[in-house]
Amino acid sequence: MSFFEIHDPAFGRFVLGNAPVKQLASGFDWVEGPVWFGDAGCLLFSDIPNNRILRYTPGAGISTYRAPSNYANGHTRDRQGRLVSCEHGTRRVTRTEMNGAITVIADSYQGKLLNSPNDVVVKSDGSIWFTDPHYGIGSNYEGFAAEQELPCYVYRVDPDGTIEAVLTDFNCPNGLAFSPDESVLYVADTGRMYHDDPHHIRSFSMASGRPQQSRMFHSISTGKADGIRCDTEGNLWSSAGDGVHCIAPDGHLMGKILVPERVSNICFGGRAKHQLFITATTSLYAITLNRVGAQTP
Repeated sequence: MSFFEIHDPAFGRFVLGNAPVKQLASGFDWVEGPVWFGDAGCLLFSDIPNNRILRYTPGAGISTYRAPSNYANGHTRDRQGRLVSCEHGTRRVTRTEMNGAITVIADSYQGKLLNSPNDVVVKSDGSIWFTDPHYGIGSNYEGFAAEQELPCYVYRVDPDGTIEAVLTDFNCPNGLAFSPDESVLYVADTGRMYHDDPHHIRSFSMASGRPQQSRMFHSISTGKADGIRCDTEGNLWSSAGDGVHCIAPDGHLMGKILVPERVSNICFGGRAKHQLFITATTSLYAITLNRVGAQTP
């Protein structure tokens, strides 16, 4: 069985012919938001409809990290190693302190409630960037059905707590990632609920410290881009309807990792950040690559 599609010969160096796509656990409803904790040797990820954050520990399997989770979706770590989470149920972004206390990073903008924060990254200057589509308030499946008070924006929160809508022309911004040198911001647009909207990823120059010079970076051929991550050489890895797509820095498709379920999100982890963890509909998967993830810490 082949786990790969090679569209650029260079992709053959990124994958290992004897490294399979392994299903690590299954039986969930809709899993999302994987984040690797190297210092704890575990992966956290969300099972959104079941209102819980789960922990996968190699050799030990699945356990519950937090339940209820306020229908948490995407996660990352800040520069101090703390968990930063997007919560659909409370319509907010939070940080889990080292003592377990929860700090609210953002829950409103200009006096109106956020929609349902979806994915989040932290830049090296400590600023927190997150997307706010309306998926979590569109029904009671991944949160609570509620009125939408704000358009679907991309936000930046400064270390002093100042919040700014930095991108305001998306249908529904979803996954986001910085290039390894933070000179480029990538944002996926998955479109409005129940509509056949964009399948693309846009890129922005960060030369001024704010995203500018928007361009259409890549259009996903099967399904839509959701979660995205970069490796250390600047290749962008994106979730898709048929697996994970690897996209070169110039925007061309290099290859695919084929997964039997629709992929929602990904992250690099493992002892050398050379494993790609994949959340896909009802299951958690992983594959070992000849690549290293760029995210820190």
